[in-house]
Amino acid sequence: MDKKDILDRYKKVEDKLLISKFFDKIDLCEKTNKIETTDFLNELEQNIIKKVVNLARIDNCILFGGFDEADRKIAIIYPEKMREIIENGSFKYDTIFSVFRIKIPEVDVKNFNHSVYLGGIIKLGIKREKIGDIIVLSDGADVIVKKETEKFLFANLKTLTRFREADISNITLSELEFTEKKFEEIKLITSSLRLDNIVSELAKTSRNKANEIIEQERVLVNYEQESKNTKLVKEKDIITIRGKGKFIIDEVARKY
Repeated sequence: MDKKDILDRYKKVEDKLLISKFFDKIDLCEKTNKIETTDFLNELEQNIIKKVVNLARIDNCILFGGFDEADRKIAIIYPEKMREIIENGSFKYDTIFSVFRIKIPEVDVKNFNHSVYLGGIIKLGIKREKIGDIIVLSDGADVIVKKETEKFLFANLKTLTRFREADISNITLSELEFTEKKFEEIKLITSSLRLDNIVSELAKTSRNKANEIIEQERVLVNYEQESKNTKLVKEKDIITIRGKGKFIIDEVARKY
């Protein structure tokens, strides 16, 4: 399938732009015979790129975010000469990613969460798509960014009041600290498994407001945009509500 046919499958301007930029990276890789990378992609964007890769039968692209379980990943397009080192796992991904370890004084660390770290970096003028996962730790956070932002961030992070007393250093990907992702168990009682009912319960809002959230394209089901409020949710579905979080429908209890 050619590029035009693939682009014609998508109606949204932002989706077409994402795909066009991806194809530009592929063309540049072929022209320069060097690795090309996209910015960090959220889960919806990753899903689109995966579909494009399958449709266009592209076999020299991987999605990676610095570690296997990363939520935000970049598409890495590589030339044929690098296939072996990519596929055998010997490629040095530290040439693409940079990691900042931010250690916060014990007296202040309770005031820091994901939003505080992210907000600080964005305040410096770094675009969200240049920032990967932020792994919040008990004494600070490990922040993954694209290599191109490394020098700027290292020079400017401590100019922010929130990081002035922090200990900031560069570490390698192998030094990343991981915290197990924890899910809070929420028991919902709802009259049906329609998406608007589920969103209403998860977002703790009215059905009307839940429908507004769905219409605003803020709801994903299994990383696919979903605008049909009557869609029935099933066990193991992953519901993402932008601004509210990610939820896994673990089990549906039925009353007989």
